[in-house]
Amino acid sequence: MSILSIPEKIRQRRIQMLIHSYLYYVADDPIVSDDDWQKWANELTDLQKKYPRESKIGFFDGEFSDWTGDTGMHLPLKHPWVISKATYIHSLFKEA
Repeated sequence: MSILSIPEKIRQRRIQMLIHSYLYYVADDPIVSDDDWQKWANELTDLQKKYPRESKIGFFDGEFSDWTGDTGMHLPLKHPWVISKATYIHSLFKEA
């Protein structure tokens, strides 16, 4: 098992926030619990506060600059990358 660097972990959590917020708010078909989503959101909040320089990763930096972990409703859920990834993840989940 590999350990992710701080920027890699921030990217991972941002991806999760984008995908699962899309599935919740746009597709109205979430595949993770609210508790799991909130755990990831809180971790992202903590990481970005503790490591502000490492948070500048060139991946939706502006959209997550004021991230509080309260909601994913304000995220760019209509962005083509988000739609593509969320649709793909959703299809994998539904096939399982």
